[in-house]
Amino acid sequence: MKFVGQLLGHHLQRYPLAQLDDVYKLLHQAALGAGHAMDDVEALRQRLNDEVDALGSRPEEPVAETISPDARLARIHLRAYLEAGHAVDSLFGAFVQTAREYPPSPDKLAKFCGCLADLAGAGGIPFDKDEVSGYFAKIAKDGYPVVTHSAAFRKAYKPAYRVVALDFLPAVEPGSPS
Repeated sequence: MKFVGQLLGHHLQRYPLAQLDDVYKLLHQAALGAGHAMDDVEALRQRLNDEVDALGSRPEEPVAETISPDARLARIHLRAYLEAGHAVDSLFGAFVQTAREYPPSPDKLAKFCGCLADLAGAGGIPFDKDEVSGYFAKIAKDGYPVVTHSAAFRKAYKPAYRVVALDFLPAVEPGSPS
């Protein structure tokens, strides 16, 4: 799929230490949104506030990094979002609304994952084709579970973001630097 190749090309250029867990997490979010994160809304609010309080520095990042083929879904990077003067409450509201209303597409996730071995075989991603095939066969067998970022990704990039439908966060434009 052209979209997956383009998304991963951009993502792996920005995050060269990304592992297969990180690639899969990105595709999972692109296809399913943030619905998996909806449990206790007040606990989600507290987790966000705690994360904001603990933010450290990191190299420059965009406010919004689009992740879906229609460019409606994005990772909103907390540091850049707050540095641009946006309100954490607006982000939280958009995150909750996204989790409740963005239509997940398990079929799209299966398609996204299904093309990765061919992409690896063609040199489109820097992973061994057999490794990719084995990883995604296990993911499919396990029912496409939610995963966390790899330890290498967390250490190198200190990810701090929320997946949000940009329709619900009108102050932020796709790919906007602020």
